[in-house]
Amino acid sequence: MPPYTIVYFPVRGCCEVMRILLADQGQSWKEEVVTMDTWMQGILKSTCLYGQLPKFEDGDLTLYQSNAILQHLGHSFGLYEKDQREDALVDLVNDRVEDLRIKYVTLIYTKYEDGKDEYVSALPGHLKHFETLLSQNQGGKAFIVGNQISFADYNLLELVLIHQVLAPGCLDGFPLLSA
Repeated sequence: MPPYTIVYFPVRGCCEVMRILLADQGQSWKEEVVTMDTWMQGILKSTCLYGQLPKFEDGDLTLYQSNAILQHLGHSFGLYEKDQREDALVDLVNDRVEDLRIKYVTLIYTKYEDGKDEYVSALPGHLKHFETLLSQNQGGKAFIVGNQISFADYNLLELVLIHQVLAPGCLDGFPLLSA
């Protein structure tokens, strides 16, 4: 039986990065898909800390916040860096990824029709920060921080993938992000 269980809705959402990370690390996991009907009944929701998903189980450890789950996986698989300074930079990048993800989710779920053009035109200003960080780390020949992949790299990858669906040419001016 796989050691990990992801409990989430039948969408990519905030669990897709966990799936990508686990798959890349050669891990298996079990998915428990929650339909909206099941969720609205309230039974599962009442058992979840903070009343929300995702729910992630690693043996007897149950986590509910997506970034806490990513950080846990980061520690579990050595996806933090070599020292506290680089660990802090990984957390900084991950927080910035989440800042942009919140803007994306707000667009998708609350103002897609009215806000898409404005969002897409502002997107290069957000992506340039990641491109700059990549260029500053060994001239763009390494990861976002340090010499090895971190959980923030996975989170950034997933963020880039969803933005390529929203705006297919969004990486045209960002060769390191598109590499």
